[in-house]
Amino acid sequence: MSDEDNPTARTARGVAMAREKLAQAKADAAKRGQLPRREPRRRGAGPRREAGDPQLFGRAIADLLADRGWERSAAVGGVFGRWPEIVGPDLAAHTKPDSFEDGEVLILADSTAWATQVRLLARTLVRRLNEELGEGTVTKVKVRGPQNAPRPSGGLRVTGSRGPGDTYG
Repeated sequence: MSDEDNPTARTARGVAMAREKLAQAKADAAKRGQLPRREPRRRGAGPRREAGDPQLFGRAIADLLADRGWERSAAVGGVFGRWPEIVGPDLAAHTKPDSFEDGEVLILADSTAWATQVRLLARTLVRRLNEELGEGTVTKVKVRGPQNAPRPSGGLRVTGSRGPGDTYG
């Protein structure tokens, strides 16, 4: 069974990608000078928790993300990590999210055909991503196909030629 077919390996890659995106978001926030909030958060009207009392792990993580202002970055990292679940296995096999900045998601496609397919699905992707991240979070999907495609080679190709201009002009 290859790594592509192994759900455990895919999940591990997704978790690693989410951690990487969170670390990138932290570094970006530090560059922009957005340090974690220093003022205390307002608590609900429920029973007061003493500082040494245990709390649920999920609640502790949610509080940490809120205190540091990382909620959106963590949500984006989670979406990037769950890309195959969100867009489906066929599209995920040929695309991957690369970055999220100012409401724009950059998606890398492994061929020009898949890049065109993603461009045609852009509105649907924006809607689906906003379902995961909250309305208005994603405003645009930008797609980039392969950048350095190999040049075609063959018996009729002359080294150093400039194409049809060599023949006629």
